Amino acid sequence: MKIGLGMKTESFIEMYNSGHLLTSACIHYRITGQTNFLDIAVKHADLLYSLFMTDDERYGRFGFNQTQIMGLVELYRTTKDKRYLELAEKFINNRGAYKVAETPETKGYPIGDMVQERTPLRKSDEAVGHAVLALYYYAGAADVYAETGEQALIDALDKLWMNVALKKMYVTGAVGQTHYGASTNRDKIEEGFIDEYMMPNMTAYNETRANVCNSMFSYRMLGVHGESKYADIMETVLYNSALSGINLEGDRYYYANPLRVIHGSRDYDKMNTEFPTRQAYLDCFCCPPNLVRTIAKVSGWAYSKSKNGIAVNLYGGNILNTTLTDGSKIKLKQETAYPWDGDVKITMQECKNTPFDMLVRIPDWAEGTKVFVNGKDADVTVKAGEFTTINREWKKDDVIRIAMPLDINFVEGHERIEEVRNQVAIKRGPLVYCVESADLPKDTSILDVFIKGDASQLKSEYRPDFLGGVSAITGNVLLRKDAAKTDKMYHKVNKPQWEKYNTTFVPYYAWSNRNNEKESEMTVFLPVVWE
Repeated sequence: MKIGLGMKTESFIEMYNSGHLLTSACIHYRITGQTNFLDIAVKHADLLYSLFMTDDERYGRFGFNQTQIMGLVELYRTTKDKRYLELAEKFINNRGAYKVAETPETKGYPIGDMVQERTPLRKSDEAVGHAVLALYYYAGAADVYAETGEQALIDALDKLWMNVALKKMYVTGAVGQTHYGASTNRDKIEEGFIDEYMMPNMTAYNETRANVCNSMFSYRMLGVHGESKYADIMETVLYNSALSGINLEGDRYYYANPLRVIHGSRDYDKMNTEFPTRQAYLDCFCCPPNLVRTIAKVSGWAYSKSKNGIAVNLYGGNILNTTLTDGSKIKLKQETAYPWDGDVKITMQECKNTPFDMLVRIPDWAEGTKVFVNGKDADVTVKAGEFTTINREWKKDDVIRIAMPLDINFVEGHERIEEVRNQVAIKRGPLVYCVESADLPKDTSILDVFIKGDASQLKSEYRPDFLGGVSAITGNVLLRKDAAKTDKMYHKVNKPQWEKYNTTFVPYYAWSNRNNEKESEMTVFLPVVWE
């Protein structure tokens, strides 16, 4: 792999590829025990070290699309060579240390907030610029913190995570509100973060890879802090804005993931990554492999080791066969139809004979959850949005049962999100739902669909032969029959005329999987008529 000193866009993508090379080589060695791939990674990392472990300004602003930080930390963990950790820190320290100005080394790629170089990371409290670049950067910094314990680093990452999760993230866990825009410092940005609470639906960019990066950042913060809120974000992304990037057959992809699609509203001929239907191939093919590798590795996110036990982060049928931190063996079997069913059964198949902790995550939406051990109330504190800890002397065939109520709820946005004012989304468990034109009368505009303000009239039913097997939600909507079709920007209006219609809501990730991939209108948020 060539690291060009001309440093135009292609070389920055090579740095991005470097990070994936280093990471994949470490995983290959971990699985196979073979060093042939690892030897290549070490040789490449040594080249990076020889070039960039310097105070020469020519190399100080390098690091676009910074997967190399994560890759270098992984290589350090694998080889114990501290040079790689030092270089990872160097890439972080260089950001914000140089004047933001066009130079021969930066020509050909954006500068400033677009690449998170206007403000040093340790002084940052707002996520800015390209969402993928930012979240790779933050995830890499979290990896560095996990090895160094530097307080200033985690203080900044805490602020950045809160900024993303509470002020710049969609209900689907998606991030990167716009394709083109400006940062709060008025730097030009693309495919990324703009102002807080500015959350357009139809023009939402939400690059598939950025959504995956959001879960990657939260996964690392979960490892650092051990708090349930990070796994809540991971789960939201995985079941919604990540999976929406791929069709049910696994051979067509979306680069961008808006929350509303309307016929004729966008000129796709002028766009290079937005499409009316999923595509078999994307010219910029970074999202598909990032998504499928996440699907492949998500089993590794399901559990974490605590000081004296195991934390259950994600739910799904699986068998865990590992050791606790003291080296003792543990084997668990998890059985569930989650997320369609909120009942989870975890059977202890092998464990040590002294007490240890089982930590089970109670999702933030799962109020009213009950936890049982061997059929009896576990007699522990159970609170939505936290881990419940059960400490006891476990035995073979002990069973933990987690019973989470999967109610259908309306969700509204923060009062400052103008784009969803007086609108609601439908959520059941971790899944966000949407309505598609395929489930409406012919020629009905998605803009003429309103939801009745009564969630109790919505019903869920599992359909094994529908969209690969989903729990669909049915209920009444109101179709506006007198909506004016006019080119006027504003016009007078009278009390609307409504027609009641019983429709089906589908999980957001499963939209655009019917009609032979023909363009379909869709919306997550619907204007609500309260009764």
